[in-house]
Amino acid sequence: MYPSVSAQPDFPAQEEEILAFWRAEKIFEKSLAKNQDGEPYIIYDGPPTANAKPPLHTIVPMSFKDLVGRYQTMKGRYVPRQAGWDTHGLPVEVQVEKALGLSGKKEILNLVPGDPNASIAKFNEICRTSVWEYKQEWDKFVPRVGYWMDIDHPYITYQPEYVEKEWGVFKRIWDKGMVYKGYKVLPYCPRCGTGLSSAEVAQEYHDTKDVSVYVAFPLVDQPRRSLLAWTTTPWTLPGNVALAVGKGIEYVVIRQADGAEYILAKARLEIVEGDYEIVEELKGEQLLGRQYQPPYPEVLADRTEPKHLVVAADFVTTEDGTGIVHTAVMYGEDDFQLGQQLGLPMKHSVGLDGRFLDNVPEFAGLYVRDALVPILKSLQEKNRLYKKQTITHSYPYCWRCKTPLIYYAKDSWYIAMSKLRGELLNSNETVAWYPEHIKEGRFGDFIREARDWAISRERFWGTPLPIWVSVSGKMLCVGSFAELKQLAKDPDLVGEEFDPHRPTVDAIILVKDGEEYVREPVVMDVWFDSGSMPYASGRDQKGQFPADYIAEAVDQTRGWFNSLLAIGTIVKGQ
Repeated sequence: MYPSVSAQPDFPAQEEEILAFWRAEKIFEKSLAKNQDGEPYIIYDGPPTANAKPPLHTIVPMSFKDLVGRYQTMKGRYVPRQAGWDTHGLPVEVQVEKALGLSGKKEILNLVPGDPNASIAKFNEICRTSVWEYKQEWDKFVPRVGYWMDIDHPYITYQPEYVEKEWGVFKRIWDKGMVYKGYKVLPYCPRCGTGLSSAEVAQEYHDTKDVSVYVAFPLVDQPRRSLLAWTTTPWTLPGNVALAVGKGIEYVVIRQADGAEYILAKARLEIVEGDYEIVEELKGEQLLGRQYQPPYPEVLADRTEPKHLVVAADFVTTEDGTGIVHTAVMYGEDDFQLGQQLGLPMKHSVGLDGRFLDNVPEFAGLYVRDALVPILKSLQEKNRLYKKQTITHSYPYCWRCKTPLIYYAKDSWYIAMSKLRGELLNSNETVAWYPEHIKEGRFGDFIREARDWAISRERFWGTPLPIWVSVSGKMLCVGSFAELKQLAKDPDLVGEEFDPHRPTVDAIILVKDGEEYVREPVVMDVWFDSGSMPYASGRDQKGQFPADYIAEAVDQTRGWFNSLLAIGTIVKGQ
């Protein structure tokens, strides 16, 4: 006889009863032990960031992984399932900043007034503590939803053994000549004070309303005749260096009722307001070398390089704007490359905090996105504002603090992923995607246009970049704590309890051939932490690479899936 069943069963109580049985009888552990000699089936669990309580949406990928793991176990396969926790980076730092009532690096560095190193140490210790607080929440959540996962022996990305192995992964990439330091334009968060990678930026675009402006740039030798340029980022106008045209594009000179003359692409006459007559037609190449008057000449007043002249560029089109592109070499990727090719002056008008520098006296100290109204007023007073209009465009935001990003020229360390586009595509061919269209679509499109990976972050709580540089410019990449101790000027700093985080690691000076080396004071992209998981957790040494099954939310095509494939392609060729 079956026991009687209530017409109104208490399902949560039944679940708790089953979970208690599994726990008491160690059913998960027994399921692993009975198949220990079976053919392995490898599942990787994407490490959740331990910066908040578990969100309910994580149950969906957990359910898929749990279902597949149990099914393969029933087929006799050995299915090790190690939990892991992503414990570094902006996700944790921003959460701690909020908890402390801080905003940005300047305030973090003053946690202990007058002592930046002590401030970093205090901030990082709070980050470490907060991670454990939320990890405990996850340790309750995972078994409660019935997810079979080894949470008693997890990999934790901030632990020294993980950091050391991650350094080893980075050293292998370094030894292949894939790492370099470059000064170029990259997406930058002025609130967090760090550059970001193209993969991070791809995760956080929003339709945004902004004011675009059409600005007049009078010719030096014909001040009544102006080049008309359009920009969606008026804050970059003080940084104007050149105006770009297309050599083969047809341009016109129009005269309006007040006698003012403007040059723009013939195909863009629709933007003209009021009556006009065409007084001249010419090709873009006829405009090359013409000099004009910028609205803010004081920024480059001390520079002798060619400046404020018309140049040719392949990226100029007549799809929008005026067919004449305002070029601020420090705040646009195409602009910067053009500036390098032509030897244009490179000088910032905006600081790393996103505020105008003193070389723009009209707006000095103003945050760029707060300067719109003063800039519009200034342009109007200078008789440079032809017209303005509100547009809605897709704009990048910081994936953690949600601040609008700016594109900014600065130093950063890179992994040369653009050299590996073919290899990345080959690796992708070996992956069975579900749904299948992701392979050639969302993911395939992304790696076909793979950018060099901006790997360094000018932050505090993260895996330190293991690169030391001498005064003469020589560089050392360290791949283990043993190597660090061997090269250290004071080996005692790398003891048994060595904490490989800032500021401890910053204090270690290396010596080689009589020359001293100082560490680059940056940490690595947190996606390098998670992408190194197969190696830093030791699973590849156990024959657990590559994975047979991974399931995560679609946003991970630009996150963890991307870093796994990138690092695997470089390190393992797959």
